[in-house]
Amino acid sequence: MSELVQPALLVGLGNPGAKYERTRHNIGFEAIDYLARNWRIPLSENKRFQGIFGEGQVGSHRVRLLKPFTYMNLSGQSVRAVVDWYKLEPASVLVFYDDLDLPVGRIRLRSSGSAGGHNGVKSLIGHLGTQEFPRLRYGIGRPAPGEQRDTVNYVLGTFRPEERELLSEVMVMSRDAVELIFRSGFEKAMSLYNGRSALKL
Repeated sequence: MSELVQPALLVGLGNPGAKYERTRHNIGFEAIDYLARNWRIPLSENKRFQGIFGEGQVGSHRVRLLKPFTYMNLSGQSVRAVVDWYKLEPASVLVFYDDLDLPVGRIRLRSSGSAGGHNGVKSLIGHLGTQEFPRLRYGIGRPAPGEQRDTVNYVLGTFRPEERELLSEVMVMSRDAVELIFRSGFEKAMSLYNGRSALKL
């Protein structure tokens, strides 16, 4: 991905509704809410974009925040509406979502790639017509050994108290990573944050 393409739209993936709040699968929504509070960007429902949307300034950088309310599997509809309206490049869309293969406390930045079994990302790839958009993945871990839970129930479950405590540090870490992308580019942020854990902060 070209370092000339700065993130212009930050998208958090999740499902709308009270029953999904604060679940592992909705960590993308939490990330957007956290950034909106930190950057003082007001969020409100936008029917044109089928989601919760806000626009503001971070330093010298114009940024848009989006939480698609189409449900996870149709996230691409909402994202495509914003991309078309503002005439954005897919490479300027930074997507936040959960990752079973990373432990809680870790984030991972990637400049492009497959959906890796994540239905929200699969929908984005389908609607944008490319895999060439960056993403920031939040580790949610897997069920503990001996814990009899299928993957669906696990991702739709809530974090344990000790994990929730760690997530407050993870949110700070991911905000810092995004602000570094704005200042110094994606490669620099990947090199600094992909090996870092909130456990060591």
